[in-house]
Amino acid sequence: MKKLDIPMLLLACLVVLLFILVALAIALRSVWAIILCIILAFAVFGYGISKKKKRKG
Repeated sequence: MKKLDIPMLLLACLVVLLFILVALAIALRSVWAIILCIILAFAVFGYGISKKKKRKG
């Protein structure tokens, strides 16, 4: 069984949380919060993908 990669798991949880916040911002009709959360979610997602690529070689 493989060991859990805690930092990557936390990054994934952060991305999920940010997309949940996007849904909340949509419900509150806050355009600035929607834009901010989407940008942050994609930035964290991209950081996680780039970190994973660097780790594999």
